[in-house]
Amino acid sequence: MKQLHLTIHGNVQGVFFREKIKEKADELRLFGYVRNISDGTVEVVVHGDEQSLKKLLEWCRIGPRLAMVERVDEVWKDIGKTEFSEFKII
Repeated sequence: MKQLHLTIHGNVQGVFFREKIKEKADELRLFGYVRNISDGTVEVVVHGDEQSLKKLLEWCRIGPRLAMVERVDEVWKDIGKTEFSEFKII
């Protein structure tokens, strides 16, 4: 089990980014959360298998139709088990 922590920069708030990433995370059976940060970025903390996390990361580099992603910062960690039971929008 791995954890992926993302900070997504660009025009990523007010464009349904959180809703669409939740749909993608649910489809990939990932657990964690997504939230808007006051500096205009979107933060994602997600747990799951590496292959599914890589698919989510690739999706985040593009985002939903109205988003303009400039950069995605990523931090990977190995974890024993997830502390989350679902993927939530905060």
